[in-house]
Amino acid sequence: MDETVTKINIMLVDEIKKFSNQVNSKIYFNYDLKKSNWFNIGGKTKVFFKPESLKDLMSFLKEFGKNNKIYILGAGSNTLISDNTFDGIVIKLAKNFSNISLLPNDIIVAGSACSDKKLSEFALDNGISGFEFLSCIPGTIGGGLKMNAGCFKREFKDILVSIQAVNIQGEVITIPADKVLFQYRSNDLSESLIFLSASFKGQKKEKNKIEKKIIELRNKKDSTQPTKIKTSGSTFKNPINQTNKKVWELIKESVPLETSFGDASISSKHSNFFVNKNNASFNDMKKLIEFVRESVEKKTGIKLEKEIKILE
Repeated sequence: MDETVTKINIMLVDEIKKFSNQVNSKIYFNYDLKKSNWFNIGGKTKVFFKPESLKDLMSFLKEFGKNNKIYILGAGSNTLISDNTFDGIVIKLAKNFSNISLLPNDIIVAGSACSDKKLSEFALDNGISGFEFLSCIPGTIGGGLKMNAGCFKREFKDILVSIQAVNIQGEVITIPADKVLFQYRSNDLSESLIFLSASFKGQKKEKNKIEKKIIELRNKKDSTQPTKIKTSGSTFKNPINQTNKKVWELIKESVPLETSFGDASISSKHSNFFVNKNNASFNDMKKLIEFVRESVEKKTGIKLEKEIKILE
């Protein structure tokens, strides 16, 4: 059985190598993912594709999108990656997908590889409010859309007009925001969609007032959340349908905060942030996540759902 799988993989790699000679985009093989995520944890992927253009991306998906395991990686700010080799294709959009433009009526279009912070700064520079909360969210527009990211009672859905995406067959589609069912940290869109860009709607406002709000939110974030450490932010979603308590409160009540597995530990500043203190392995972090999840359920009866994505 293993020989058949290996043979198929070798054939696929050979086909992708031939394809790479026909495009300008970079394709890597046995690519190390450890430095492609904020945890600084992970092994390799068999194929790593970094499309420079929509044309190359569409061609690649038409050729290899069907029947292959594909994972879309953004900034890696909420992703835990296995130390084992990923037997599939990781796609990370190149900087050409990070452009931002201003349209009439305070509409901003941002590429999905653009950082949330960069979009917030662009809105500030153009005197458009509604994007202030994005200054506190790590990651990219694509990742934010995927999980309806948010903070301080604001979410992506609150400013979204439409999404441009490409499906696994390499076809480009436009999805109006009112056709998407957004919920807390989720939506009903297909997991296989690759977001290309999105249009957002803001409101004109004095720049000094926008800047004041950004500073206020950042100060609030910095006072409650750890910075400049190897973490992927919130590990679990707030269980809004089970309790009014925040997940960090439940963890604090249920788990000794000095708990650690190898170099995987709980942040002393925010108990829903798990930290790679030095050289934690994937298994260390996964054990910590499972231990905390089980401890909270045992203590409170509440079942936690992971907010971070796991690639294995």
